[in-house]
Amino acid sequence: MSLQLSVLDQTPIRRGSNAAEALQESIELVRLADKLGYTRYWLSEHHNTITLAGAAPEVLIARLAAESKRIRLGSGGIMLPNHSTLKVAENFKLLEALYPQRIDLGVGRAPGGDRITAQLLNPSNTFDPQEYIQQISDLQDFLTDHPNYNNIQGKVRAIPQIDTVPEMWMLTSSGESAYLAAHSGMALSYAQFINPVGGKDAIAIYRQRFKPSAQLTSPKASVGVFAFCSEDAHKAEQVQAVMDYRLLSFEKGRYDEIPTYEAASAYKYTENEWQRVLFNRQRTIVGTPDIVQEKITALAAELDVPEVILATFAETKEDRFRSYELLAEIFSLTANVEK
Repeated sequence: MSLQLSVLDQTPIRRGSNAAEALQESIELVRLADKLGYTRYWLSEHHNTITLAGAAPEVLIARLAAESKRIRLGSGGIMLPNHSTLKVAENFKLLEALYPQRIDLGVGRAPGGDRITAQLLNPSNTFDPQEYIQQISDLQDFLTDHPNYNNIQGKVRAIPQIDTVPEMWMLTSSGESAYLAAHSGMALSYAQFINPVGGKDAIAIYRQRFKPSAQLTSPKASVGVFAFCSEDAHKAEQVQAVMDYRLLSFEKGRYDEIPTYEAASAYKYTENEWQRVLFNRQRTIVGTPDIVQEKITALAAELDVPEVILATFAETKEDRFRSYELLAEIFSLTANVEK
């Protein structure tokens, strides 16, 4: 079976740009991804940072779905503890009503930012993992109109009432949620771009323990990774240098820094920092088309998944878009769609 590729858009804001321009770029990118044959286009939820524009995936999904024809639109993901479960169900039932069988609801339990911000987003959030487990159960029941204790045995319904259900995905980077996804009969997406260790085991456990649900009869999995492709090897090296610096900066809590290649190349790493850089490179796939094709294919084979979701950062919009074009070419995505 041909490998499927999808897009994870974290709505990055470049140095000297702004949120409005970043969102307009997303509109252009979803049109391109739809045309090129990408399978789905996911949007992430982040808070309290000036480097990303995507605080509300459900709002942007509605806009981007209207700009495309066949590609699936979804959240990668909604950070469920930040929200009322009923409200999330109603948001995505409304999206599914507008764009039937094109909506994905990917959920996670990370805050999408710092803990203080998460507390302000949902003052009732106690950060108890058991509450997240209950939210997943309640969410499924709201989406499928199934009575349970927390919807007063069906007296509280998520509207609108529709005949289809958004495709439900669980996101994980630690592997813990693989057990919950299996128990709940949901699809699973492993975030290699967050944690490069444990994906193979997490997906294997998920497949072994999967229990069919009304929405999904057999296990379904994908992996997400930072990726950049260019015919220019020097440009790829520059992007790798910036990613090295950026990921290390995130680990130091510098979320608002938008690094340049000049700053990244001039930085002198300590020995310990360079070891972190080498570790973090497992979260990225960067290079010329032959190198990127080989590494993406190997990652999919290692984790035994038919789909890889790609998040791409680049100095310019043109470089970012060209990367997605090259990937579509080397994996023959347009041919797959035409078949």
